[in-house]
Amino acid sequence: GSPITTEERRLRDKKHLNDITAARLPPLHHSPAKLLSIEESIAIQMQQKEAYEEMQAKLAAQKLAERLNIKMLRFEPEGEASMQYREVRDED
Repeated sequence: GSPITTEERRLRDKKHLNDITAARLPPLHHSPAKLLSIEESIAIQMQQKEAYEEMQAKLAAQKLAERLNIKMLRFEPEGEASMQYREVRDED
């Protein structure tokens, strides 16, 4: 026999698969998986870990604030309220 190309083999295997099962693969919505170097993989994992820990810290702070009933108010040191005690009055 003559050697067949990879494309012909893929088509033949697909036809065979169609003959033996009615199951179909879902359409691919995302790009196919790609190989990463170890360095890229570690960098991505570290970024994901940092993002996860940051999210967990924010959630923990929010839950703690809710439990302790702490309300965050706006602080304006140069605002109107801070100037009231600084007014200089003439006593004469």
